[in-house]
Amino acid sequence: MSVLEVIDTRRSVRKYKPEEIPEGDLKKILTAAQLAPSAGNRQPWRFVVVRDPERKRNLAEAARNQLWLADAGVIVAAIAMDPNDPEVYARWAERDVMTAVEHMVLSAWSLGYGTCWIGAFNQDKVKELLGIPEEMTVVNLLPIGVPNQTPEARPRKPLKELFHAEKYDSALDI
Repeated sequence: MSVLEVIDTRRSVRKYKPEEIPEGDLKKILTAAQLAPSAGNRQPWRFVVVRDPERKRNLAEAARNQLWLADAGVIVAAIAMDPNDPEVYARWAERDVMTAVEHMVLSAWSLGYGTCWIGAFNQDKVKELLGIPEEMTVVNLLPIGVPNQTPEARPRKPLKELFHAEKYDSALDI
């Protein structure tokens, strides 16, 4: 599958078969995050990969009781770390982490796994469950697993509404 096919067919999956992800596939997905670009190549990300069923259930509860999360093969907590440069951290770290997460999302889909990035969770509870230091920020939770649904594509805005030519008030005719 080409990159454009992966982008075109990827969907947010909220139902998973309770199956494990083979180690080789998981390593490919995690390597995709490792290879993501970041501002100044600071790589301000860390990830906690959760496979334990009870810990996944606890994370699902901390994510506003989205209990379906616990069915995924793994849940990855994506963390922005403090790179000892507060100005750069404040401006870029969370964006960099989400770039790495999107690399995981696309590589997982290309391997036949579903994902759905989760931003609704109790920050303090997730940190407590995973032993994440106070100075770090959990940016999102990412369940990765064998899909047990095939969601329909949601409508997208037309290109003319999203892209402008040269200046904001000039439509891009494409």
